Amino acid sequence: MDSDHDQGKISRVYRSKEEAEKTYSKMSRTYDFFAGTFEAKYRNMAFMHMNIDVGEEVLEIGFGTGHSLQQMSESVGENGKVYGIDISSGMLNVAKKRLKKADLLNRVELTCGNAVRLPYKDNIFDAVFISFTLELFDTPEIPIVLYEIRRVLKPEGRFGIISMSKGNGGSRMVKLYEWAHMKFPNYIDCRPIYLEKSIKNAMFQIRYRNNVKLFGLPLEIILATI
Repeated sequence: MDSDHDQGKISRVYRSKEEAEKTYSKMSRTYDFFAGTFEAKYRNMAFMHMNIDVGEEVLEIGFGTGHSLQQMSESVGENGKVYGIDISSGMLNVAKKRLKKADLLNRVELTCGNAVRLPYKDNIFDAVFISFTLELFDTPEIPIVLYEIRRVLKPEGRFGIISMSKGNGGSRMVKLYEWAHMKFPNYIDCRPIYLEKSIKNAMFQIRYRNNVKLFGLPLEIILATI
């Protein structure tokens, strides 16, 4: 886990889970017109490295409006299974409608819940995917979520993630974003985190890593295994 010194360098998240659920449920119907539009390119870049195959069982944490769930469902085929967990009931409803329209809902099992305690057995997933979500958790919760991901992954399982990253400590743009997060936490709820270090501290082996930028803010794409 990160040391207290390292955790102190990351902005905290003070919004409650109840407040987060209400906010994202309100945003669910219009999310794709705003943040979803900008995130799609980078989410797809991360998803591409997952190499999800026919017959696999996979999990997405923070599935939002369900774009990646649809891709996963198409990839696993009729003999595979896709699971998803998201804190927002509104997002769950939007994702269900998307999957139903694509005639893929029978391959998916969705849960409204918190990833700090995943409601799944140990060692059951071939892959876990999480995009633009880990940075929404408060700093002490990040290693707990990563532990839970390790727990539910099979020994040879894959973990794919894309997240806002603090990188080498913070550019001027990162510092400005952190200031806005501190001043307006109910509107700017995510913040840059030390993704690579968090992944390594959780005892994952990084197999692929790429740095990209969204509006000048650094993002990290990582594929890891246990």
